[in-house]
This record gives sequence, structure tokens and C-alpha cells, in this order.
Amino acid sequence: MSFYTATVWVHVLCACVWVGGMAFLVLVAVPGLRGVEPRERARLIEGLGVRFRTVGWVCLGLLVATGTLSLYLRGLGPSVWLNPAFWAARFGRTLAIKLGLVAGILALEVHHDFWAGPRATRLLQEDPESPEATTARKKARLHGRFSLVVALAVVALAVLLVRGG
Repeated sequence: MSFYTATVWVHVLCACVWVGGMAFLVLVAVPGLRGVEPRERARLIEGLGVRFRTVGWVCLGLLVATGTLSLYLRGLGPSVWLNPAFWAARFGRTLAIKLGLVAGILALEVHHDFWAGPRATRLLQEDPESPEATTARKKARLHGRFSLVVALAVVALAVLLVRGG
């Protein structure tokens, strides 16, 4: 196996783990806990979220590193990135959209993992019936769904890139 192939393999594996983990949380874990007492549900979701956060951030870091390295190994290094003609071509435009979505996901995940998620958990554990807790829970749930949709769009763009842009 070549170094390039190994890099792509790690990239695809990390994408599978990260997107699959998000899909599991959004489509299975959170809905599956609906019948559980609110404080216990908050505790369980927090436990799942904290555990997945470590895996997710490792995967995101490796995705950025292996994505950049893969471009470089394909001959698309910094000298190409600085050429406006590269970004005007179809491949460059598709890559720019993908990179923009990745930057957006990183910002969303920082906000969710280190502010909105912990805040929602704290409010739900304090008083699950309060309007503030209900709003925070709904925002966190919508955030998770939106992040999953954006991640799926990034996967779609990745497929377009390997199929020629």
C-alpha cells in the first residue's frame, strides 16, 4: 500500500467514524432516550456526547491533516493553492465549497461541544421543565441535525472531488 493510499484510507475511515457517530447520536441514541426521565436522559446524553466528543475531535483533526496531505501528495500543494486559476476551475470551486463547509462544521462543533451542549445538559439537570431548559434542548437537537446534514454535504462534495471535481 502506498503512502498516498494509506492517507486516503485513514481519511475515509475517520469520515465514516465521525459521520456515522453523528448519525447514531441524532437518529438512534437521542430519539431512543425519549421515554427516559428527563434528568436521567440528560445524564445519558451527556455521557454519550462527552465520550463521542473525544473520538469526534480526533477524527476531525485527522480529517484536516489527511485531507491536506492527500492534496499535497496528488501534486496540489501550496504553489497550486496560491494560483487563482486553480480556484476558478471546477475542481477548485468544489474544493473551496467543501473547505468552507468544513470550516463551518469546525465552528459549529466548537460551539456545541464547549458551550451549547454543556449548557443544555446543565439546565436539563437543574430543572428539565423550565422554559430555558426546553429551549436549550431544542437548540442542541437542531444543532445536531444541522451538523449531520452539513457533514453529509461534505461527504457528497468529497465524492464529487474524487470523480473529477
